[in-house]
Amino acid sequence: MRGKNLKMKSEMLQEKPLIEKYNDLLLDIGSTLMVAGAHCGRIDRNIKRIADVFGVDIEIFYSFNGIILTTKMRNNPSETATHYKRLPSHGVHFGILNEISLLSWKVVSDHLDYPHIKREFEKIKKLSHHKRIQIVLGVGIACASLCILAKGDFIDATFAFFASILGILARQEISKRKFNVMLAISGGAFVTSFIASINVFYGIGALPEKALATSVLYLVPGVQLVNAVIDLIEGYVATAIARGFYSGFLLLCIAAGMALSILIFGINNFY
Repeated sequence: MRGKNLKMKSEMLQEKPLIEKYNDLLLDIGSTLMVAGAHCGRIDRNIKRIADVFGVDIEIFYSFNGIILTTKMRNNPSETATHYKRLPSHGVHFGILNEISLLSWKVVSDHLDYPHIKREFEKIKKLSHHKRIQIVLGVGIACASLCILAKGDFIDATFAFFASILGILARQEISKRKFNVMLAISGGAFVTSFIASINVFYGIGALPEKALATSVLYLVPGVQLVNAVIDLIEGYVATAIARGFYSGFLLLCIAAGMALSILIFGINNFY
């Protein structure tokens, strides 16, 4: 009997205050949105919809590597919680962005309680990306199509197709081995441009330089660049600058990978 009472007391001590639970959930939602490719304004709107239903006020500070969230009970302003969460590497997952946005509106319309929101959010976090074969083929088809739009012929498009496929496979394998993202981007750019440079070196296609130029476009951090501009316009200057510098350095890594393969083939008329 005594042991049972001690266990119940231990569980009560371990139980977090409600404000702490709210803070943890909102911070988890915000960090998931940012890692999935959301800009700061979108994160603000989604979190504040849910916070209003909880009856709390929030203050958020964004940095590129983490988020600090302060939550305050409206009916008791002295009851607050402040937590920091470090972010993993940024990526893109539009499915998660869409589902969290829908969840935030559902919370408002249906007045969902904390346990329900928590369960729904955990399901969203488990959403998987597209299958690897779909991503690889999609990248290859997109780069080949861009090559044709740039007035390359079928041979140029074929080189762009296979160069981009081999490049993204190389990038994925480097990332899978937990190497730095900059090394993965440089490696992918090198493999892609190396294959495309064969076309340029031997002059197989009508406009081989088009294949070389378009085959690496899958590496361009378009979402990060767009988010940097949006954050700057909306006043999140620190995050905008960080996103901009990060994207710029990724572009530099792409250029370094391309330059290395071009130098190997001795191509001096690329434009």
